[in-house]
Amino acid sequence: MSKLDDLINKLCPNGVEYKKLCEVCDMQRGVSLTKANSVEGEYPVISGGKEPAFYCNQYNRDGETITVAGSGAGAGFVQYWNQKIFVNDAFSVKGQENLSTKYVYYSLTNLQEQIYATKKGGGVPHVHISSIDKFEIPVPPLEVQNEIVRILDKFTELEAELEAELEAELEARRKQYEYYRDSLLHQKNKALKTYKFKEVATIGIGLTHTPEYVDKGIPFISSQNISKDYLDIINTPIKYVSEDEYKKFLSGAKPQKGDILFTRVGSNLGHPTIYDSNDPLGIFVSLGYVRINKKIVDNHYMKHWMNSSNFWEQVRKKTLNIPKVNLNSTWMYEFDIELPEIEEQIKIAKILDNFETFSNDITSGLPAEIKARHKQYEYYRDKLLTFKRREA
Repeated sequence: MSKLDDLINKLCPNGVEYKKLCEVCDMQRGVSLTKANSVEGEYPVISGGKEPAFYCNQYNRDGETITVAGSGAGAGFVQYWNQKIFVNDAFSVKGQENLSTKYVYYSLTNLQEQIYATKKGGGVPHVHISSIDKFEIPVPPLEVQNEIVRILDKFTELEAELEAELEAELEARRKQYEYYRDSLLHQKNKALKTYKFKEVATIGIGLTHTPEYVDKGIPFISSQNISKDYLDIINTPIKYVSEDEYKKFLSGAKPQKGDILFTRVGSNLGHPTIYDSNDPLGIFVSLGYVRINKKIVDNHYMKHWMNSSNFWEQVRKKTLNIPKVNLNSTWMYEFDIELPEIEEQIKIAKILDNFETFSNDITSGLPAEIKARHKQYEYYRDKLLTFKRREA
């Protein structure tokens, strides 16, 4: 039998009382503060997000403190602090006598979804003290609370270590793939011919105005629909245009099967992906496509080259000291690309396709593994924080 079981059998064998937060916790609103009227310092300012809004030179909470974000997309997010902080657009929760603040924190994380569900407000959602102060938590003896905190602290530490190991494994595989890709694309012992980009491909630019949308019709996509070098029209929002509207599009907004789509503006540049369908498709100006000369270059080879260090070194040379970077077709046409014979390109591309599939399997497996571990943690946390209710 575990130490926790021993403590429960000894101290609360008939169950524990469930108490409202307002009965056993000190709950206090934050104080309004903006970055403009504060002095920069070392103390985190806790507001509506999941990260500190900024740092200032004053604090209004010290020691163990739970914060609940007050507004915005992260309204209701529960965090634990054991340092000096400034609670701004949030409110704080602390356990009173014989109630561990860290225990309350774990109890509230166990109620995280219920707390999120209390959000009120149209444009900017809010969570207030009054939204959750009637929530009940089990209050076992302090010795039991401390043992539960010890177990959950250890579990949290192990989960963080596992996640770090998996992230490190993914990063190692990514670097291995990049090295392998660049080595295959730039083999010094192979006969390579240098071309200008404009000699082997043309570039199409997406529609520069917003079309008229319909509920059903021809898919119309933007950079939002490309992620990690693949086209995602299942998990991302898709807009549609009518056939008549589509006929008005210029050819640059109409990719064909085999074209390489890429994101050309914003912070998510590149991500080349091959459009492998005969179905009509429209693209917005945030996307472009590369249409290759099939006699000179293989489209899969070109896709991998557009991810290579050689391509991005040429991008960096063109965008040095430019604050707003985009993939400009004018200077892309002047890029140098070294190509082996087409048969060799196809062979290299197949090797890289297979390696990319392997790398993507690891990439997709990582979040699944982390999610499974997190679910396991939530299950045990829920079990540890569930007690037989004893009426007062």
